[in-house]
Amino acid sequence: MPKFSALADPGGLSGVFHALADPTRRRVVEHLGLGPASTSELARPFDMALASFTQHLGVLERVGLVTSEKRGRVRTYRLAPQPLEEAGAWLERQRSEWTRRLDQLDALLRDLGRSGHDTDTEPDTEEHR
Repeated sequence: MPKFSALADPGGLSGVFHALADPTRRRVVEHLGLGPASTSELARPFDMALASFTQHLGVLERVGLVTSEKRGRVRTYRLAPQPLEEAGAWLERQRSEWTRRLDQLDALLRDLGRSGHDTDTEPDTEEHR
């Protein structure tokens, strides 16, 4: 697993998208969407050593996607929705901008198509002279 410290801003969008780029971490986030869970409960569906799995939890915690609390020997993780909401808002702004741009392109192409039919001319070649 690549070292996360390579990212300059682990608490920002880059960190969130880095964390969510991994399918294991996405599944953990989905699981925590149902409610808090212990490390062992979260690790159960994955075929990996617990030490490796806790590295995934560490990445999620460093970027702020999850929080944890230790009581006795049990560490419980909870989803922290704020970074997901920020990422969702950023994605929505991108979607809106690209929808606007594609709508403009569509209108331009329709206009060009209409004006192309208005001037039904033959190509200017030797054959047609």
